Amino acid sequence: MAGFGWGGVNWSRLVGGRGDHGRVRLPGWFSERVEPASGEQELRVSTLELFFDLVFVFTVTQLTTLLVDGFEPSEAGGQQASPVVGALRVLLVFGVIWWMYSGYAWLTNAVPPVRAARRVLVLVGMAGFLIMALAIPTAFDGGGWAFALGYLIIVLVHAGLYLQATASFVRVVPFNLGATALLFAAGFTEGTLTHLLWGAAVVLVWVSPYFVGQKGFPLHPGHIVERHGLLVIVALGESVVAIGIGAHGVVNPALLVAATLGLALGACLWWVYFGGDDPEAAEHALARADVVRRTQLILGAYFYGHIPMLLGIVAVAAGVKKALGHPLDHMHAGPALALSAGVTLYLLGDLLYRRVLGLPRRPLRTAAGVLALAAVPVGLLGSALAQLAVLTVLLVATLAVRAAPHRESAVVD
Repeated sequence: MAGFGWGGVNWSRLVGGRGDHGRVRLPGWFSERVEPASGEQELRVSTLELFFDLVFVFTVTQLTTLLVDGFEPSEAGGQQASPVVGALRVLLVFGVIWWMYSGYAWLTNAVPPVRAARRVLVLVGMAGFLIMALAIPTAFDGGGWAFALGYLIIVLVHAGLYLQATASFVRVVPFNLGATALLFAAGFTEGTLTHLLWGAAVVLVWVSPYFVGQKGFPLHPGHIVERHGLLVIVALGESVVAIGIGAHGVVNPALLVAATLGLALGACLWWVYFGGDDPEAAEHALARADVVRRTQLILGAYFYGHIPMLLGIVAVAAGVKKALGHPLDHMHAGPALALSAGVTLYLLGDLLYRRVLGLPRRPLRTAAGVLALAAVPVGLLGSALAQLAVLTVLLVATLAVRAAPHRESAVVD
């Protein structure tokens, strides 16, 4: 991403001086170096990056577990754990891991993993994400140090690789290391202070682009669009896995209907993102912008804009998982709200993403996002199956109106 501009000269002396085009010369163990991808080169997502995304999405799946745990009774006291605290923890963990995932998406955009040394380091970064994923369930209850250790690994690997592309990245290092230090401190504290330190880490990295600017980070539009599209697909696929987990190996007519509705709901979310020619239009919008403006658009549409989308998928997966446990029973408040609010968040992210890139407006989707919250009482007073049905019908109707011949105008929906 970006960072302070004061450290370039001294840092470059430490690592051997600057080469051509402002790149930093790194130690000899980078002997397999190749030139960063030129701005004119067409760059597509590699299979290693897709492998990386699978590990990252497992990390996101752990957030679903963290959210579901907020719906479960406590084993010790038999009282319901706070869904609010569970949701807060999901936001804090997602905030720091999403920052570094985006950093790796930018990294492989600038420094394609085409040689063995780079591939090995990307695999080491994947190990860091796996360590964080395994630590997430206890990140606020004694396991925070392990999460911080995984975070340190991915920060160091990210910095070492990105410096092959541009010396400008030295400006971001203080932000990422500062956030890592805060996470380590949080790992050895308890209660409110732990949450405050996590919050400080999120704020530190999220506001950094506004302090450091976006110069010195040229990006390939096609790669960014494809990488985030594949991420959304993998995340939606993991939401299907939640159906199997929620079934607990039980098969009966009610569960089969609920599982089918859960799949249909996920398919609707897929259709919102991929059903038209929006990815191609997004790539064209980025290609038309100059280098600095393109970086700003990518920050707005793919970093900030995709946050509610991915959080929405996490919330929907958590709600579906709980709904499948007892599809004919009333939903508890937490799962019912997660299920509907997840749809709302996803459609809100779609709105933000379109607004930033100047894509055609979809006002009916915005209205559907608001109406999705009205399905919460259906789950509370009716059943989990009924709430799933209402949400699915709502999205199908919204998408069907968009597909009708007399609704093909890009401004209507």
